[in-house]
Amino acid sequence: MRDVAVVGVGETAFGEHWEKSLRDLSVAAGVAAIRDAGIEGADIEAMYIGNMSGGRFAGQEHLAALAADQSGLVGIPSTRVEAACASGGLAFRQACLAVASGRYDIVIAAGAEKMTDLQTVDVTTTLMGAGDQEWEGWLGMSFPGLYALMARRHMYEYGTTKEQMALFSVNGHKNAVLNPNAQFRFEITVEDVLKSALVADPLRLLDCSPITDGAAAVIVASKDIAKKFKNPIWLLGSGQATDALALHDRKSLTSLRAAKIAAKQAYKQSRTVPEKIDVAEVHDCFSINGLIALEDLGFCGVGKSGKFIEEGNIKRGAAVSINTSGGLKAKGHPVGATGVSQIVEIVKQLRGDAKKRQVHADFGLTHNVGGSGATVVVNILGKDPIER
Repeated sequence: MRDVAVVGVGETAFGEHWEKSLRDLSVAAGVAAIRDAGIEGADIEAMYIGNMSGGRFAGQEHLAALAADQSGLVGIPSTRVEAACASGGLAFRQACLAVASGRYDIVIAAGAEKMTDLQTVDVTTTLMGAGDQEWEGWLGMSFPGLYALMARRHMYEYGTTKEQMALFSVNGHKNAVLNPNAQFRFEITVEDVLKSALVADPLRLLDCSPITDGAAAVIVASKDIAKKFKNPIWLLGSGQATDALALHDRKSLTSLRAAKIAAKQAYKQSRTVPEKIDVAEVHDCFSINGLIALEDLGFCGVGKSGKFIEEGNIKRGAAVSINTSGGLKAKGHPVGATGVSQIVEIVKQLRGDAKKRQVHADFGLTHNVGGSGATVVVNILGKDPIER
């Protein structure tokens, strides 16, 4: 298998794009990535696009062909990738595997979602398609409800508090202020979170990621090609795993087994350990998932994430800078685009291009979760390829 690097990144602003369609957003992100790489569209040999539910959100299926068509790339193989909210991270992984296999030298990985055209109740119903319809959805369960169960159990087993969960959202919003592409560019306090509307006890509105439109794209190249670029960022390790779809079939409500397996794979491939990770984009669809991620990824001990956050360990420049982009909570969560956008942020940090939110970083990690944890993709990137 060949080494693979990211040589170009691009994304749209995340938010409510009332005058833009799914195709508009997809093309804008792709063009931005191509321009950032300094290549021509004709150089791209294949495309992978992550999307959760274009059919229900925007009435548009067959997105792989649409993306190739609207990007002027008709003729190349184009593949849609679906893994719920992990669709983007998996599209990136598939693109990297395609290049690493030796079949292609330059591939584009993208993710896009247009969510705001539906009413909130319809968005909630669509998102619940990522859960178990027979045992969860038809009984009235939603993802806020599922993650609320996880939060309750974490609080019961480890003494985690609402204030500690709120601090994760506070951190994301503080970082989002410095990100021009973030949906919510304002700071919040713990008190703001605790006074916000109750969604599913104990989760409140400011514990929850928003409904978002947006797209992101990256250009992936083989080692020989990547070395010709000014500042390639290398994929050092990538892991993917699955777990039971329904929450009641899991071995634990306070840990995502798939995340731990995927992280173990990525750490082993990259020859790194959690202590070496300087910056990480983790999947905080709800604040409790941010806490669980810190434990599953090995940044702190089991049940210790609340205290870890209280001690300031996730702030920019601390033990591990978490969600410098603002994360899903404040940057936004256009579900199919999120995983690719996480890659965009880590690449910018490793390049030194993150401007006011820049931290010192040699190694970065992305953690992208589908549903309540049935699919997880973990990627580790670095400034230099591994010596093999």
